[in-house]
Amino acid sequence: MNPTNILHIKNMVCNRCIMAVEEMLNKLKIPYQAIRLGEVQLTEPISEEKKTVLEKELTAIGFALIDDRKSQIIEKIINILIEQIYQSDEPLKVNLSDYLSERLHYDYSYLSNIFSEVKGITVEKYFIAQKIERVKELMVYNELSLSEIAYQLGYSSVAHLSSQFKKVTGLTPSHFKSIRTEKRKPLDEV
Repeated sequence: MNPTNILHIKNMVCNRCIMAVEEMLNKLKIPYQAIRLGEVQLTEPISEEKKTVLEKELTAIGFALIDDRKSQIIEKIINILIEQIYQSDEPLKVNLSDYLSERLHYDYSYLSNIFSEVKGITVEKYFIAQKIERVKELMVYNELSLSEIAYQLGYSSVAHLSSQFKKVTGLTPSHFKSIRTEKRKPLDEV
């Protein structure tokens, strides 16, 4: 695959983001083969003029084109984590470090170092923060029990989930559920 046929886009975190980018590409008549979180595979390279127009349109709706390699890797890490938390039906069966290394074909220490350097937080802490936001969401929807949530997100037990939830939010899950006033952060602010 030709690297000039790949666009890397920051802040794509859900299926609605994919639909928004797809709509924009169609509107601008930019042919593409596939759209995934954080990435668009074009059928052919686009002109600099069209890329500038696309960049302006993306920025207007909260996205951004990413050109530098470190930022692309960080965005891929974020997208893999979001995908694992929000779209996977099964919890991770391997260590997070092994999973990221395998998916991105880089040594985990390299991935971890650039993520921490640029984001100011470790990959693990970011992953935990995202998982807790997902726990909040699932609790508010009230469709799953706490043990079902713990299983879905790969916690070893409800006690482990509760402990991590309290450490991050300052509240127990049951207290959070009873007040339900804490507003969820958008994914791009976690």
